[in-house]
Amino acid sequence: MGALRTGGQGSVYKGKRIGEIITAVKILPTPIHTEDTEDKNYRNFKNEVEKLKKVNEIPNPNVVKIVNSGLTESGSFPFIEMQYIEGPDLEELLKSPHAPVFTIRETKKLAHQLANALAHCHRVGVKHGDIKSNNVKFNTDTGNYILLDFGLAIMSDEQRRSSIQHAGAVEFMAPEQHDGEMFFQTDIYSFGVILYELLAGEVPFPLNTKGENSRNAVMLSHMEKPVPDLLAARKRNLPDTWSAEIQAREMNIPAWLLEVIKKCLEKNPEKRYANGTELQEAILHENFDQNAVLGAKVPGNGFTLAKSSNPIQEAVAGSSPGVDGINPSVSSTEIEKSPDTMEVSKPLFISLILLLVALGGYSAYSLFLANTERKEIVYEDSSANNTQDTTGANLPYEVEPDTTKVNPPVQVDTVAKQAEQDSLKKAFDQQTGSAPVVKPIIPPAEPTESSVEPVLSSNGKRYRLAKGTSFFYDEPNAEAVKHRVWILWTNKTKITVLDEQNGFLQVMHTNNDGEVTKGWLNKNDLREVQ
Repeated sequence: MGALRTGGQGSVYKGKRIGEIITAVKILPTPIHTEDTEDKNYRNFKNEVEKLKKVNEIPNPNVVKIVNSGLTESGSFPFIEMQYIEGPDLEELLKSPHAPVFTIRETKKLAHQLANALAHCHRVGVKHGDIKSNNVKFNTDTGNYILLDFGLAIMSDEQRRSSIQHAGAVEFMAPEQHDGEMFFQTDIYSFGVILYELLAGEVPFPLNTKGENSRNAVMLSHMEKPVPDLLAARKRNLPDTWSAEIQAREMNIPAWLLEVIKKCLEKNPEKRYANGTELQEAILHENFDQNAVLGAKVPGNGFTLAKSSNPIQEAVAGSSPGVDGINPSVSSTEIEKSPDTMEVSKPLFISLILLLVALGGYSAYSLFLANTERKEIVYEDSSANNTQDTTGANLPYEVEPDTTKVNPPVQVDTVAKQAEQDSLKKAFDQQTGSAPVVKPIIPPAEPTESSVEPVLSSNGKRYRLAKGTSFFYDEPNAEAVKHRVWILWTNKTKITVLDEQNGFLQVMHTNNDGEVTKGWLNKNDLREVQ
């Protein structure tokens, strides 16, 4: 259905399966000439494909579904067929008419969902290796961010090294990828670059031209240079259409988020989060000491981890890039608050607690004390009415004696009465001709034993099977285990020939109760009928 994207790492085409299923097919540029496990490239390809299958064994809302993978019929190019996601990618969301930066709230949403995708992949041993802006899409159907394109995941080390050096998105590459290495921490570094780009409106080390010298300069920057100040870049790229209040609020990036980005962008892989699971834990639980990073500057990378005592004035004043904007006198109580939180005064909080306690006490009283009183009342009433005065001695009025006359029952000869009714009904039926027709009750037919021995037909020959005992073999072999079967031939007995091998007939016997027995009959036990 047409090409979606082409590049040095392969081409992605939009495809359509039988029906209405739309997919995206990525074809890798390096062919595999021999489909033999002795071939290292083919063996590596198969191993990585098996890992990709594990990614979809448990569906994840933030990972694209792998539909199929294999080699093309012409050219033997490896391909991956993935679910087609309808919606823009991050690169498109940072271009006009959208704002050049993400809001803090949307950045935190993407951080949670992309970390969830990485944790899911790393748990099954899959390293993505090509995380960048246009490999993360916003699904307009579900509202989730989806991680796409596992092309590098199925390449060999040599193919990956060559692809990265000549065609990879060098702005998102970890320092170790310059040597063709790829670890779980490599995906963590690219994750940090994406968060930096969403907040700052630009990657830490942009690629000015597509020439080889420019690519090498960017890679050397990843390996040697400190990361530029994120806050200064964000302040520089905030849209002018935002009001001063919104700009000030959007400069109030939580310290924990800056700390996560700083750790993801460490030059040494061992200093980053070990894998996606550890990264997800840090984001979900904000698992670090806020007081330790408050007012501190990360050595050598220009990250500002706290705001000044007046962040609104700092945001609007437009301080020069590279200025830390830190007030050492900021106390731990002045940590920036998320726009999602709501402040409650202490007196109001205490009042709410007291109200809850009062409601709880009233509920307990209604539930237990009132119910106890109700039980006592029922008990007193039931005990008072437990005895009755049948003599009338204690009644306030005089009880008159019962003078009602009781008539004795009339004796009726029911047998004679019924005989008389039957005779009258019989005479009426005879006169009117409406006497019922009595149909004889025919008992159900019982299976009768047949005196004729059954005849079996196989390959144009007929065999007669004697009544009584027969031997069913487990296999068409005289040495096989055999079982004695008692066959009672009735008009409901059926025997069917299924196969003939090695002088044996495989038959299926159905007895009078519908029970089925299968086995092999030796022809020597049968009599051939002419």
